[in-house]
Amino acid sequence: MQESRVKKTLLNARVNLIFYFLTLALSFFSRKIFLDTLGADFVGLTGTLQNLLGFLNLAELGVGSAIGYLLYKPLYDHDQNKINEIISMMGYLYRWIGLIILAAGILLSFFLPLIFPSDNTGFPITLIYFAYFSFLGSSLIGYFINYRQNLLGADQRNYVVTAYFQTATIIKTLIQMALAWYTGSYYLWVVIEFTFGIIYSFILNWKINQTYPWLRASIRSGRALFRQYPEVMKKARQVYVHNVTLIGITQTRSFIIYAFVSLATVAYFMNYSIILEKVFALIRNVIGSVTASVGHLIAEGNIDKVYSVYKELYSAVVFVAGIATVGIYSLSNDLITLWLGHKYVLGAITLLPFYVHFYFDINNDITRSFVNGFGLFRDIWAPIAELIIYLAVAILGGYLWGLFGVLLGRLVATLVIWYIWKPYFLFHSGLKMSVRRYWAIFLPLMLCQIVLAYICVEIVDGIEYFNNITVISFLLKAIFTLSFFSVSTFIAFCVMSSGFRNFVMVRMLKKSIKTNICS
Repeated sequence: MQESRVKKTLLNARVNLIFYFLTLALSFFSRKIFLDTLGADFVGLTGTLQNLLGFLNLAELGVGSAIGYLLYKPLYDHDQNKINEIISMMGYLYRWIGLIILAAGILLSFFLPLIFPSDNTGFPITLIYFAYFSFLGSSLIGYFINYRQNLLGADQRNYVVTAYFQTATIIKTLIQMALAWYTGSYYLWVVIEFTFGIIYSFILNWKINQTYPWLRASIRSGRALFRQYPEVMKKARQVYVHNVTLIGITQTRSFIIYAFVSLATVAYFMNYSIILEKVFALIRNVIGSVTASVGHLIAEGNIDKVYSVYKELYSAVVFVAGIATVGIYSLSNDLITLWLGHKYVLGAITLLPFYVHFYFDINNDITRSFVNGFGLFRDIWAPIAELIIYLAVAILGGYLWGLFGVLLGRLVATLVIWYIWKPYFLFHSGLKMSVRRYWAIFLPLMLCQIVLAYICVEIVDGIEYFNNITVISFLLKAIFTLSFFSVSTFIAFCVMSSGFRNFVMVRMLKKSIKTNICS
């Protein structure tokens, strides 16, 4: 059983990484085609519509996560009857959620002419409605038909979902690119988007029937079974409160940018957002395997060991976060120029809050893993406060400073909750230590990276060759920037941080032992 779990974990990681790089390459190329053929306003419109519809998914309330949690034990026990009961209950709940989202979506559609007036967007209202209901229909497929895919996730078979979904996405994108290039039709682009949602649904459910031929989910019986699992809604509410912040923030950002700036700016900003999201996803794939065992470590009850590991992991992630942020800051405008053209470049100062938040958000993953490992969920006011702070600062900042002000909202909310409250909560209620230990880890490393980043950027900006943007100069600039900052930061961290030294020594020791065993 243990070997099977390990194999599934490795297979999930392998499939995720393969499709990560495939979709990464395709997303850059396809976005260039869509911007050139369909225009920045249309790309901004579709992105804003999808973010707007993302609000409706709040009705899911975390039911998927709660029921996924209930599936772990029956899957381990091979209790097929129990699994059928849980999936039946999920079908029943998702049917109601789908109906709620459908009703809310229809209600929201009445306000589309006010949100997207034709004289402001330049698009006919018929196109806006066509795109809106197509995206809504694609979303509802997951609730009415694809709900059984949660079983694949709980059974560590996410590689099935990833392989079929990403393959469908790649084919869909290639067809959209071809149609956009040869026809420039907005309607065809939307039709393909919706059609492939249906095709993916049929293929996925065929694969689920193959994998679990004994699965007999019944929505009718799920209604009666719902009363037998009162913990589902209790768990769902807890998950919901802690997840609603991220959904609220990510889904409102494009709309706030549109409200205070323009649809074109939404599209321009999304170009940078895609770059950061892809880098962030890669980093999470790398550090995810390290943080996966945090819960088991905490269960041992050795707080000194827990703190020691936290210090090692945190210093290592700060190291990675600094390299990624300096690289993004120095190279993103050059990459946008080569990828899409100079007209899509936004000012580095305008995007500065976005880059700084990227740095802090990477570091958050370690604190978040330990907070979850200790089960510290009772601070339900924290995500609500984070959302309120974000909206207040983003709206006021957007009114005063445009895009810079909107991006400032996310940074301020993150700093208040995740760098003032959460460390205190973790150290006070989990580690039972003074929060000063946290600041003793983080502050020296951050200040060191600020100094080294300033030196690195000044040196790079002073090299005239790098100002003439070509593919070769971009690659050389990337190599020089990342190498200089990585080496200087590595030396500084080894001198300054015992946690980082221990992390490096442990990794080297494990590699040495593995090499000796293999030889």
